[in-house]
Amino acid sequence: MQDSLVIAGEELNSRLFVGTGKFADHSKMKETLQESQSEVVTVAVRRVDLSGSDHYILNDIPDHMTLMPNTSGARSAEEAIRIARLAKASGMGNWIKIEVITNSKYLLPDNEETIKATESLVKEGFVVLPYMSPDLMAAKRLEEAGAATVMPLGSPIGSNRGIRMKEMIQIMIEDINVPIVIDAGIGRPSEAAEAMEMGADAVLVNTAIATAKDPVAMAKAFDLAVQAGRSAYMSGIGASSTNAKASSPLTGFLHS
Repeated sequence: MQDSLVIAGEELNSRLFVGTGKFADHSKMKETLQESQSEVVTVAVRRVDLSGSDHYILNDIPDHMTLMPNTSGARSAEEAIRIARLAKASGMGNWIKIEVITNSKYLLPDNEETIKATESLVKEGFVVLPYMSPDLMAAKRLEEAGAATVMPLGSPIGSNRGIRMKEMIQIMIEDINVPIVIDAGIGRPSEAAEAMEMGADAVLVNTAIATAKDPVAMAKAFDLAVQAGRSAYMSGIGASSTNAKASSPLTGFLHS
């Protein structure tokens, strides 16, 4: 059964998005990205050496991947907009992951500033994928502004604590019409599978892969977990119950 994800007219076969931060070196990052089977990769614009030196990070991104630069480091809508324009002018395409973070302790997204940046950049022709704190009303405003997806955090970025915001994200999945990509906090392949079983359209994983003892093997594990979770969701997961229900009839030949 064909089950591709379509974002801004682009058909994606993999529902695993990956990042480029925290890898030990560029060669390990390149190998990991290749083996992950992912088709979307995010990179912080502030980490890109726009001089095009030998250590130009974009040279290590496989050709088949869609680049999703992000505005990491932005503290306001205005800063995010400037970073997005810089990325586009530098040849990084028109996809942009909006990150506006004003809280330095927990690194939680500022939804209001994110909405402002989304409204402006959509009008400029960007494909905007905003990172946000899970909130239905904010997600609706992002959708109305023209966001291509919404990307709620599962738990604080880099924490590997899993999907702590599960109930809020589930509400969004049920009521938002653009794809939901769970971003930040997913620390294990089982949590990626859980996200897909919930009905999320994709997950973005960076820290859990990059900081693993074997990032390449971990990327493969996440790829398989995402596929398994999506397959389970599409198959129709059976209802849960607080009561026991025998899998075999309790009546039959013993009582006949």
